[in-house]
Amino acid sequence: MKFKMLTRALAVVAVALPVATTAAEAYELTIPGTVYRTGPYAPNGIPWANGVADYYAMLNERDGGIDGVKINYIECETAYNTKQGVECYENTKSAGSGALAYQPMGTGITYQMIPKASEDKIPVFSMGYGRTSAANGKVFPYIFNFPATYWDQASVFVKYIGEKEGGMDKLKGKKIALVYHNSAYGKEPIRVLEEAAKKHGFELMLLAVDHPGQEQKATWLQVRRERPDWVMMWGWGVMNQVAIKEAASIRFPMDHFIGVWWSGSENDVMPAGDDANGYLSGAFHAAGDNFRAHDDIKKYVYDSGKGTGDRDRIGEVLYNRGVVAAMWTAEAIRTGMRIHNTKEPTGEQVRDGFEALDVDAKRLAVLGLEGFTYPVKVTCENHQGPGKVGLQQWDAKAKKWSFVTGFYEPDDDIIQPLIAEDSANYAKENSITPRSCN
Repeated sequence: MKFKMLTRALAVVAVALPVATTAAEAYELTIPGTVYRTGPYAPNGIPWANGVADYYAMLNERDGGIDGVKINYIECETAYNTKQGVECYENTKSAGSGALAYQPMGTGITYQMIPKASEDKIPVFSMGYGRTSAANGKVFPYIFNFPATYWDQASVFVKYIGEKEGGMDKLKGKKIALVYHNSAYGKEPIRVLEEAAKKHGFELMLLAVDHPGQEQKATWLQVRRERPDWVMMWGWGVMNQVAIKEAASIRFPMDHFIGVWWSGSENDVMPAGDDANGYLSGAFHAAGDNFRAHDDIKKYVYDSGKGTGDRDRIGEVLYNRGVVAAMWTAEAIRTGMRIHNTKEPTGEQVRDGFEALDVDAKRLAVLGLEGFTYPVKVTCENHQGPGKVGLQQWDAKAKKWSFVTGFYEPDDDIIQPLIAEDSANYAKENSITPRSCN
């Protein structure tokens, strides 16, 4: 059964993704992708998956892969379902030369992959999502969630609101609502916001929205009744566009409505038309296709008919999120190969590459991504990276996202003790002895 399921997964990918191969004649760098091109979250999952696939295809076509070793990228469909995600992991971890890294593309799937991949010694890159305390590399040696976590982002939103209100002391007595997807993902920022509320004296409203989020009338009637000064949103898929429409219907000011970076794509704002103008979201990379890497994707992939999506959607926020995820993964693999002087790395060696990852501004320029995102350095102890978050704003007339802030530093006075506490609890519950990073 396992062999048949794996064969089926590879056969599907061979049709969908030209970059993948089903029978490698030579060693190839196998990178499985647990994606969702179907299901209720497909509109957001598709551009993200396309960005990942196109970047790897570009490396294969332009550079012959990573340091001349071809990439064998294998997609496995999860439909954003945790059970299917786990099945995909089990069916692809031994594919080809053996899986070198996973990008789970879902917090629920990430939680289930953590113990499995750690035992199998395969790094998991839950980029900006998943379990926040996996930032502690001493307890989670195979899990990486850079460049920033949900807790970083929540604290940055509080900083931004404080700045707009005239100072952090002006938050006292204010009311901030969190509209969140009623799942592990949506609940991630609550602990930090509760601590921030204690620290700064604002009132926190918690408003859960059940999957998939199409019905939110009661939520926004409560917002209208309680009149919070600001609203944050941890949403995904159709929930986001429904929330923005509902906020507009009660005339909540869009420039006081901030979404997590998974609530800040073109898919989320376009359905609301002009009513979405001024809406804000977190971000750690730019929107748009005015970067040399995008030019190379068009030249080496789309011009030869090997693209996975629509050419005119290159540069959308979620497409670019896939590009940056693939870029950091490829750079970690490259780093691991060079550390161990091998063209045939193992998952454990790629883990070493993640822990030594140092993509500075100079390297970003070489990659054709100058100004696309900020420099990232990862260490044995710190798997979350710099933790910086910027805010972007939607211009409905121009139909584009643009940064309206620089990158804020997170509130480590709140976040680091929570990471230490949560990771220590995980270590105790799972009989893990934290490793030394000296």
